[in-house]
Amino acid sequence: MKARFIRHVGSLLAVGVLAGCATPGSGDVASNPQTTNSTSTSSARSTAPLAFDSHLSALPADKPAQPAQSLSDAQPITTGPNVGEFEQKGKASWYGRMFHGRKTASGEKFNMNAMTAAHRTLPLASWVRVTNESNHKTVVVKINDRGPYVHGRVIDLSYAAAAVLGMRGAGTQKVKIEGLTQQEARAAREEQAQALADDNVN
Repeated sequence: MKARFIRHVGSLLAVGVLAGCATPGSGDVASNPQTTNSTSTSSARSTAPLAFDSHLSALPADKPAQPAQSLSDAQPITTGPNVGEFEQKGKASWYGRMFHGRKTASGEKFNMNAMTAAHRTLPLASWVRVTNESNHKTVVVKINDRGPYVHGRVIDLSYAAAAVLGMRGAGTQKVKIEGLTQQEARAAREEQAQALADDNVN
């Protein structure tokens, strides 16, 4: 009888030890969800306002839609910056076939046969008159690119502009650069176009 009682007590102790291994705090909290301390997310949202609420209320109200501009409102393509006070002397170079068709700093494609030039600081879309100091030939060009990046050079002319100045063979030449207002540029371009047309006829 005593032996049977001892076996019964021993089996009860074994069950108690095994049950203790699964109690909270043993590392398996998920196995006892009813005994864990949890916070309701719904109550947390109601008592703690979202951090960006104040930023949203500070945003300006939507502006009324602007009416679409018609083509009649667009500025003429001949408008641009006036650089009438600009003057510079230095060495000019030219670039041509190797860069033909590539995008310039203005976004236009470089056309070696157009009257354009690259300058480091003049505003894009401005116009200048370039004079070859050795033969006094002049050309009017639009600044549509950046450069030259060779030390000692102040302007990089297109192939066509260099041809007008008679400096294709030399490669570089001392020049004088004079900035033009848009009005001066329009008149000079018309005069230049007429002169080039006359040269082609003769």
